[in-house]
Amino acid sequence: MSSTNLTAAVKTELRNITGAALPLRAMELSALLRFAGGLHTISGRIAVEVELDDQDLASRVRRDISEIYGLASEGRLSPVASGDPTFTVRVVEQGETLARQTGLLDARRRPIRGLPNRLTTGNLEELAAVWRGAFLAAGSLTDPGRQAAIDIVAPTNEAAMALVGAAHRLGVAAKAREVRGVHRVVVREDDAISSLLALMGATTSIALWEELRTRREVRATANRLVNFDDANLRRSAQAAVAACARVERALEILGDDIPHHLMYAGRLRLDHREASLDELGHFADPPMTKDAVAGRIRRLLALADKTAKDKGIPSTDANLPDDFDVG
Repeated sequence: MSSTNLTAAVKTELRNITGAALPLRAMELSALLRFAGGLHTISGRIAVEVELDDQDLASRVRRDISEIYGLASEGRLSPVASGDPTFTVRVVEQGETLARQTGLLDARRRPIRGLPNRLTTGNLEELAAVWRGAFLAAGSLTDPGRQAAIDIVAPTNEAAMALVGAAHRLGVAAKAREVRGVHRVVVREDDAISSLLALMGATTSIALWEELRTRREVRATANRLVNFDDANLRRSAQAAVAACARVERALEILGDDIPHHLMYAGRLRLDHREASLDELGHFADPPMTKDAVAGRIRRLLALADKTAKDKGIPSTDANLPDDFDVG
């Protein structure tokens, strides 16, 4: 599932939550209006306007404005040249009244840059409702992975810091950051993401999130094991090639002056180039342990290197390419 579909699933679940008490619905609506909208002056009057990417959510916002505050609103579709259309909800006639009641304006008619105190000092249920409204307005949830996160685009730094404070009171680690002039609130830890989804009420989406998270962890573990096996096989193959090259050079250096048991071990190595030391022991007649085989080859190479040094000729490493990596 893509990040877009995952976000849509969470928003659909949060949007369809029913039975919440009126104060919680008011908290959620206030946060949604703060993070999705803005204040405008139309014909000398203050208007509240929000732009949303979901028609059902826009309908719910209009319903909440009517049921909670008894105010009328306008709704319209705003098609765009490319991408998905936006749905605009606007309150003009009593926009200032709604702005005051939802905390967009203070008592002196000044816009509030952060969130009103009543939104950030509430109980845990109310704080969860604030986060639910912010996520519905401007949130996204990315797939489990290195960059997994709940991300909220905030209208101001003050609003971002207020949302971070609400998260901390909920026991969730969140950070505010600015990227190319855009203020964001980010929750990154997998457990924190699951916890916040639960607090907001996205219980079904948690199961989907955890399933994707489990798949990611299983896949990552499998990849690590495959890479580990590949690395071990590669090192083993390189070590076998290096050993054969050195044994060939050792036989050249020593000529006929090789003890029979060392000659036998060297020939055994060259006759079974891809075999492990344990397999070489089984090929021997009579069979030997891998330690016995390794010991004989080691003594063969040591004897050849000593002879090469005494004669002033290249050692058993001479047959290895300059760029050969046996590490």
